[in-house]
Amino acid sequence: MDFRIADTFTDSLVRLTGDEQKAVKTTAFDLQVNPANPGLSFHKLDDARDKNFWSVRASGDIRLIVHRSSDSLLLCYVDHHDRAYGWAERRKLETHPRTGAAQLVEIREHVEEIAVPRYGEVAPSAPVKPPLFAQRPDAELLGYGIPVEWLADVRQANEDSLLELAGQLPAEAAEALLQLATGGQPLVPRPRAAPGVDPFAHPDAQRRFRLMGDLEELERALEYPWDKWTVFLHPAQRQWVERDFAGPARVCGMAPTPPVRRGFGAAGTETVEGGDEQGGGEEARSVLVTADQCRRETLVQSAHLHPIGVEVAGLVRGVG
Repeated sequence: MDFRIADTFTDSLVRLTGDEQKAVKTTAFDLQVNPANPGLSFHKLDDARDKNFWSVRASGDIRLIVHRSSDSLLLCYVDHHDRAYGWAERRKLETHPRTGAAQLVEIREHVEEIAVPRYGEVAPSAPVKPPLFAQRPDAELLGYGIPVEWLADVRQANEDSLLELAGQLPAEAAEALLQLATGGQPLVPRPRAAPGVDPFAHPDAQRRFRLMGDLEELERALEYPWDKWTVFLHPAQRQWVERDFAGPARVCGMAPTPPVRRGFGAAGTETVEGGDEQGGGEEARSVLVTADQCRRETLVQSAHLHPIGVEVAGLVRGVG
C-alpha cells in the first residue's frame, strides 16, 4: 500500500502543541507500519462529500484526516475534532480532468445574495471593477489546473477578489491566475495525462503530495517544518533534483534556488553535488556555500553535514 503525506498535513501539524504533535507523529508512524492495526481507531466521515475520507484518533480530541483506498493511504490534515471534520467536509481528492494531476479541491459553497430593501438616502456604491479572466476560454483555464467547478468564480474574479479566490485553488491554478493578472504568461497549458497514469506522479501533484518510502523518511518530513520545501518541490525545482548528471554539478542563483539531488539548497546559496549517484564514489563530497550565518547553521543541521567552518571573503562554507 502506498503511504503519502500532503503539505496540508504538515501545515496543520505545526499549529498543534508539542504534546499533541508527539501523539500525532506516533499515530502516523503506526499507520505507516500497519494501517490495518486493530489498535487504530478509524471512523468513516459520513458527512464528507468524498467518501474515502476517514478520521483517526491520535489523543483526546485530536483527529488525523486520511484519504483511504484499497491501495493507498494519504495523510491530509490534523486538528481538533470539530475543525478536522469541518476541513474534510469541505474538500475532496480528485484527478483533474485536463492535466491529470491529483488535487485536494475545496468544495465550492453556493452563496446566494438576498436583496434587502433600503429606505432613505443611500450613498452611491463604488463602481465594480471588471473581471480579469472573462474572455479566457475553458480549455486554457483548465490547462492551468483550475478545477471545473471553480471556472465560473474565476471568470467573475476581479482585482479585489483575486487574492481571496487564489487561496481556495490548487497551487498551480493560483500561480497561473496571478501571473495572468499581472501581465505575465504562465507555462504552456499542460496536456491531458494519458489514461492509466498515476495522478500522484504528475509534477503539480508532487509539489503537494509525497510518497513516504520508510519510517525514517516520514520522521524527517514531520520533524523539520522549516525545510518543508525540500519535501514538496515545485516543478521548476524538481527538474533539477531528479536530473541525472554525468559528473559534479553546480546549481546556483537568487531566491528561490532549485535544490540539488539530495534536496538541499536555499535562497542565496550555491550548492555543488558530486555524490555516489553521479559516479563520485565514496570520496565525493557536497559543498554548501551561503553568505548568511544563521541560514548556514540551519542548513548544516537539517542536512546532517559536518561543517569545517572555513570563512572565505565573508562566506561560510559547510562541507559534508
